Amino acid sequence: MDQIKIGIFLKELRKEKKLTQEQLAEKLNVSGRTVSRWETGSNMPDIGMLVEMADFFDVSIPEIVSGERKSENMNKETRDTAVAMAEYGRNAVKKGKQKAIGILMSAFGIFIIVSALSIFPSDSSWGSIYSVLGSIFLVAGIYLIIRPVVAKRGLRILTVLGCVCLLFGAFALSDYIAVKQFSQVPRFRYATSYDSRYPDQLVHKTIFFTAVQKNPGTENEKVFIVK
Repeated sequence: MDQIKIGIFLKELRKEKKLTQEQLAEKLNVSGRTVSRWETGSNMPDIGMLVEMADFFDVSIPEIVSGERKSENMNKETRDTAVAMAEYGRNAVKKGKQKAIGILMSAFGIFIIVSALSIFPSDSSWGSIYSVLGSIFLVAGIYLIIRPVVAKRGLRILTVLGCVCLLFGAFALSDYIAVKQFSQVPRFRYATSYDSRYPDQLVHKTIFFTAVQKNPGTENEKVFIVK
């Protein structure tokens, strides 16, 4: 492929249209410097741009690549192939970007969850709030990662729901261990109640169990699970 010859041919095509480099650049949504590089042969248009230029100049892609006019009309089969290749390339780039964003979102979600559970004490509601926020990022990231791989939408939804259930179970298990082994208040409680008949205790309710906190804020504080 003679890039200098191609550049001269592109310059001739532009002049046939009576356009300056800047005017052509505007029509093709590129910079004037890019057009100049094409015409000097220092750079070549990508496959997607070749399709646009072939349509614009009313020539075939083989004519542009060879740097000379060979036929009157652009060969339909060649054009369709080039269009398909360009579309395939765009889709591949799009999928790659989606996967990269998904990985970043998942990593960010895990970072938020770990940070929330490490920084905030168990009796603070902020730990659970930030953990849920991190879970949203994590699940959204997983969806973006599997979207290019799993074709069926229903299967993608099931995978996401499975991840949600796993996270839900992990949080519940961490609460159970925190209460049983470390006598800590469950983070993911949905209600805390106080009974004036038992002024020395608070009752924390989670979806799976109820925990009682006796003598809160004292040296004799104790948290245990009740049936």
